[in-house]
Amino acid sequence: MGSTASKEVASTSRNTTAPSVSNEKRPVSVSVNDISDRLANYLTLDDMSISAVNQNPIEFKTLEDWSQKLLEDPKNRLALSAISNGDVSSIVRQRDASVIDKVHVFSDKVELEGSPITNQRSSGRCWLFASTNVFRVQVQKKYNLDDFQLSQAYLFFYDKLEKSNYFLQNIIETVDEPLDSRLVQTLLGDPVSDGGQWDMVVNLVEKYGLVPQTLYPDAFNASNSSKLNYIVVEKLREFALVLRKVSQDKSTSKATLLALKEKFVRTIHGILVIALGKPPSPNDVLNWEFVDKAGKFKAISTSPLDFYKTIVGFKATDYFSLIHDPRNSYKEPFTVERLGNIVDGKKIEYVNAEIDILKKAAIKSIQNNEPVFFGSDVGKFSERTEGIMDTNAWDYSLAFNTDLGLTKKERLETKSSAMTHAMVLTAVNIVDGKPTRWRVENSWGEDVGKKGYFIMSDDWFNEYVYQVVTTAKYVDKQYVDIWKSKKYNVLPRWDPLGALA
Repeated sequence: MGSTASKEVASTSRNTTAPSVSNEKRPVSVSVNDISDRLANYLTLDDMSISAVNQNPIEFKTLEDWSQKLLEDPKNRLALSAISNGDVSSIVRQRDASVIDKVHVFSDKVELEGSPITNQRSSGRCWLFASTNVFRVQVQKKYNLDDFQLSQAYLFFYDKLEKSNYFLQNIIETVDEPLDSRLVQTLLGDPVSDGGQWDMVVNLVEKYGLVPQTLYPDAFNASNSSKLNYIVVEKLREFALVLRKVSQDKSTSKATLLALKEKFVRTIHGILVIALGKPPSPNDVLNWEFVDKAGKFKAISTSPLDFYKTIVGFKATDYFSLIHDPRNSYKEPFTVERLGNIVDGKKIEYVNAEIDILKKAAIKSIQNNEPVFFGSDVGKFSERTEGIMDTNAWDYSLAFNTDLGLTKKERLETKSSAMTHAMVLTAVNIVDGKPTRWRVENSWGEDVGKKGYFIMSDDWFNEYVYQVVTTAKYVDKQYVDIWKSKKYNVLPRWDPLGALA
């Protein structure tokens, strides 16, 4: 996910498993003529001179001519005066959209939104906050709780440890690739970011379970993760070079490489324990004490795995990701090469669908009182103070005399956009059978948006939502069958759909 408080954009990196290739297909490109349709407009501009054939048209006289013509228009002089002295986003904000975007009224809303609003602080753990914000609602309902949080730090610890092992395993499996190959450089570029994906959550909870936050609260380095990440990443890059060097000796056995890797993972484990504190083991017996809304004290003996399976009771393995990727064929399953967090764990699984399929699944979930995990590009056409996500709320063409013309497909193709942040949908407003706006539970604390909640316009959903996590209850059977087929199209490790929220 794009700010100093959340690091979402900074943590759009990938860490991964090697997918089986026996049943996998290459993605099929979908041809769209958007640029061709616009080309005629560019070629017929009034001020276009075919005779200007210099490779570099930037000359002193040319610049003077351009400026003179631009500033002949009083509107451009006003824009210059305003925008050169202020924040362009504030200046081009549209008042009508601003008024509408502040109305937190919805026709359909989950009965219980999680409480309190969570805060990932200076870390990129949005995916862990989004998933635990979905899970915790089940516990609040079952035990009549006002406030309750699951420990994101617990999952964070084991994710860092597992990703470290996964990275080193990828290094062992790619020792025959040149060090400067695109794949190896991509792996080395970000061995263990804070970010993640839904299937990584599934891997973690199935192996390690869940615990209440009171039993493993955030350490400083969980909510301020940059220094910890620096240390872990530097060590992993060092270990990667050692593994590659050792593997050059053809007499080195696989067992030797794995033993060396285990020693390296143990070093990372020590760093994590010192920085984050020793977490409970999945089968440790823990005593969870709480007071419910009626003021009654309760104590429950449980383990992290038992807490996940019996107390939370959310079967994460039943849920999968619908994505909207206009570059590729719809009704097709996709995965990403060497993206994951646990060796031999669940790989990243996507089913590509048209945007309305994602919306219908989200609406059905909300109407059944289930909040929805979703992934988006939060940094585009959004504002954190009031919590606005609306493509119509800022008119940049008014200021600069040119539209931002890339389509969603083209933004993916040109690296302009990617899935940078995971959040939760808790409400939708439906008019004449169609959604008009959505309520978003964020994880940036109560001081942003309306006490932590954002409003997302349906147009914004169209352009910048890439993923909705759903289950068989909320989507047509054909999409479930596609997911279960496991006949993946394989996207390369550096693909935008390999970005981690």
